[in-house]
Amino acid sequence: MSIRIKYFTHGTTTDNICGLATGWNEGELSPLGIQQIQGINKQVQDEHFDVVISSDLQRAVQTTKLLFNEENTTIIYDQRLRECNYGVLNGKDKELVDYLEHIDEPFINGESMRHVEQRIRELLHFLQENYDHAYIAFVGHRAPQLALEVCVHGKSWEEAIHNDWRTIGKWQLGWLYEFEK
Repeated sequence: MSIRIKYFTHGTTTDNICGLATGWNEGELSPLGIQQIQGINKQVQDEHFDVVISSDLQRAVQTTKLLFNEENTTIIYDQRLRECNYGVLNGKDKELVDYLEHIDEPFINGESMRHVEQRIRELLHFLQENYDHAYIAFVGHRAPQLALEVCVHGKSWEEAIHNDWRTIGKWQLGWLYEFEK
């Protein structure tokens, strides 16, 4: 009894270009982000996913609609895949957002990384109950992907943050996570 997840991140947003930490703000894809997603669309279309689960934030919804054919694919928009809620720092300079400082301590009026981890654990439990043996695409953000590293690969939050592809410059077309029930 196993589930495979391929994790895709949303394309570059206007906030990314401006150096802002979008957090729970909707955000939108920039022209570059749209071009990035259109550039990988064909490769993604060649894979068959049993279901696509996307964050419900606009930048992820836009990415999902560009990547997947809604007529042939079951798509679920789920708040559990949202980015970390940075609270008062949503939409502020990204340099103010330090994940290491907020593993256990929530952002003011926001969440901690452990809160994001709990959301992802709940989502994984839902998948185990409803999609056993499925191949699932996730479309999301940084913190939920790092939470998968913690939940599925057994990394500490410190390891996940330090080895994040965003900081070491190793983007790829989706990241595979597989876990047993």
